[in-house]
Amino acid sequence: MYKKTTLKNGLRVITIPIKNTKSVTVSILVGTGSKYEKKDISGISHFLEHMFFKGTKKRPNTLKISETLDRIGGEYNAFTSKEITGFWAKVDKKNTDIALDWISDMFLNSKFEEEEIQREKGVIVEELNMYLDTPTAYVSELFEDLLYKDQPAGWRIVGEKENILSFNREKILDYFKNHYSTKNTVVCIAGDVNVKQIQGKINKYFGKVKTSHLPEKVPTKEEQSNPEVLVHYKKTDQTHFCLGVRTYNMFDSRRYALGLMAIILGGNMSSRLFISVRERNGLAYYVHTSVDATTDTGYLVTQAGIKNDSLEKAVELVLSEYKDLRDKKITAKELKKAKDYLRGTMALSLDATDAQASFFAMQEVTEQNILTPEEKLKIIDKVTVSDINKIAKDIFSPEKLNLAVIGPIEEKESDKLKQILKL
Repeated sequence: MYKKTTLKNGLRVITIPIKNTKSVTVSILVGTGSKYEKKDISGISHFLEHMFFKGTKKRPNTLKISETLDRIGGEYNAFTSKEITGFWAKVDKKNTDIALDWISDMFLNSKFEEEEIQREKGVIVEELNMYLDTPTAYVSELFEDLLYKDQPAGWRIVGEKENILSFNREKILDYFKNHYSTKNTVVCIAGDVNVKQIQGKINKYFGKVKTSHLPEKVPTKEEQSNPEVLVHYKKTDQTHFCLGVRTYNMFDSRRYALGLMAIILGGNMSSRLFISVRERNGLAYYVHTSVDATTDTGYLVTQAGIKNDSLEKAVELVLSEYKDLRDKKITAKELKKAKDYLRGTMALSLDATDAQASFFAMQEVTEQNILTPEEKLKIIDKVTVSDINKIAKDIFSPEKLNLAVIGPIEEKESDKLKQILKL
C-alpha cells in the first residue's frame, strides 16, 4: 500500500503507488498550526501559509506561482488547522516533475517580502470577515471557544484582526525558522509512480530542508463542572447551534467506537437525529453529528440550522437522543449499518490520489504511526454494542455539555438555555 523512508536530513517521505490512475498528488504536511502559537502571534500559522504563494526567486510573484499549474490543468491549495499546515498539488501523472519542482520551490525558496505581507493583510482580514458572516462556519468556532476559552485550542485559526494587522517580515521569518523543520514535516506522493525513481527525485527536491529544534506545544487544559452556553446575537433568518460533549483525543482507542456512535446519531440521512429533528419535526434543513480528535483534545458535536423560534425544542430533541443512547443499548442492526456505512464512505473517499495522500500523511505527521484502511476497518469491526454503551454512559453527562448558538437571540437567554441542558 505504501512505503515510508527517511532522507539523510531526517525528512520523512511516504510513497503510495496506485496503479492505473491518471493523477499524481504531491503533498507536504508540517506539524504546526494555531495550537503552537502564543497570544500575540495568534493567526501567524495561517498567515504564513498564505505567504508561500507570493513568490520565489524562480517564480517571483503570485501570477508566476499560480500559472505554473494552471497551464497544465493542475489542482493545488493549502490549509492550516490547529496542529497541521499543509500544501498540495494534484496533476496529470505525466506532469509529476512539474508538481515536485513547484511545491518544493515554494516550500524552500519563498521570499516572504514585506510588501507582499502588507498587501496580504487585507486579504486575510476579508477572509476573517467571511467566516464571521457565515453562521454555519462561525458557530463551530464559537463551540471551540466555549470548550477551550483563552488558550491556543480556543483561538481562531485565522487570528484576530489586530494580530493580522501587526504581522511583519521579522515575525513571519521567526515563526518559519522555529516551526518548520524536517522533524515535523512529511512529504507524501500518491499515484501511478515508480517508487525507486520517485524516491530519487524527492531526495533531489527536498534534500535541502533544514533540521532545527522545535518548541513544545502547550498542552490544552480542560476544566468543566457544569453545562455551559455561549450565545452570539446576529440578525439571521435561521438560528444555528452546536451542542456537544468533551470526549477523547486521537490516541484513545475508544475513538473508533465514538465515530460509529456519531454515525448512528447524525452521520447520514437515516440517522436518529436526521429523522427526529428534520423528518419528524421539520425544524431543520441540515442536522449532523461529527467527532473531532487532535493530539490532546476531542469532542462529539451535533450542529443544526433551525427555525428561529424552535431552538429550545431542537436542543431538547438532540438531548433526548443523547439520553436514549446512554440509557438504552443500540441494536446490533444499528451497529452493523454504521460499520457498513463507514466502510463504504471510506472506500469512496479514498478513490482519489489526493485523498490517499491525506489519509497516510495526516497519520504520520500527528501520530507518527500509520494504519492502512484495512487495519482501521479491522479495529472498527471489533467494536461491540457494549463498547458504544460504555462510551455513551461516559460522555453523556450534564457537566460535559456545551451549547454554542448564533441567531437573533439575546445573551440574557443563556441562563434559560442552561436550564434545559439536562441528561
